[in-house]
Amino acid sequence: MQKTALLAGASGLIGSQLLPLLLASERYAKVIVVGRKAVPTIHPKLVQVVTELDNLEDVRLKLIADDVYCCLGTTMQQAGSKEAFFKVDFLYVVRLAAVSAGNFASQFMVVSSMGADAESRLYYSRVKGEMEDAVRQTPFRVIHIFRPSLLLGERAQPRLSERIAAAVLRVLHPLMRGPLLKYRPVTSAAVAAAMLRAAEDDGGGVRVHEAEELAVAQAL
Repeated sequence: MQKTALLAGASGLIGSQLLPLLLASERYAKVIVVGRKAVPTIHPKLVQVVTELDNLEDVRLKLIADDVYCCLGTTMQQAGSKEAFFKVDFLYVVRLAAVSAGNFASQFMVVSSMGADAESRLYYSRVKGEMEDAVRQTPFRVIHIFRPSLLLGERAQPRLSERIAAAVLRVLHPLMRGPLLKYRPVTSAAVAAAMLRAAEDDGGGVRVHEAEELAVAQAL
């Protein structure tokens, strides 16, 4: 029996790559996209729920799905403050997990970050770690956590620092083997493909996909 997918963050770097994969997948008869703006995609499988993410509880009956893909995330620079960053990268993600679990979704796939650690001194890594810990408490049959390193792809708002870092890492790419493999940049398309593959495994428990695994999969 075909399933329903729910995607949050469809306009972002990974989400924009993931949406066409979900729509093309024979696994899904319906793909629900939730966000504050509609995406410019028309497809017979696609259902769009436009709402502020603060209001997910109000639209929970429109968000019933089997597999949930969470590609929500921002940066301190984009968010403008620690409070705004925390709202997107922790509160919205955990709220989506809670609503989805309440709707009896089976799987939750979430994008985190390499170095995520609730005990980290770095605010970014600490929030990502706290988010992971909170998501782990939700009663999904399986939770997949993805921890990519530097992401490559076309952003709506290009970041100069990331473009410079990506250029440097591309030059060093052949040297990044062994313990350095996890620092290889990974494309947003590779992470999106890994998320769909993980859902298709239909396993159980909590699975963390580290940057090294994603880099190896990208090279195959």
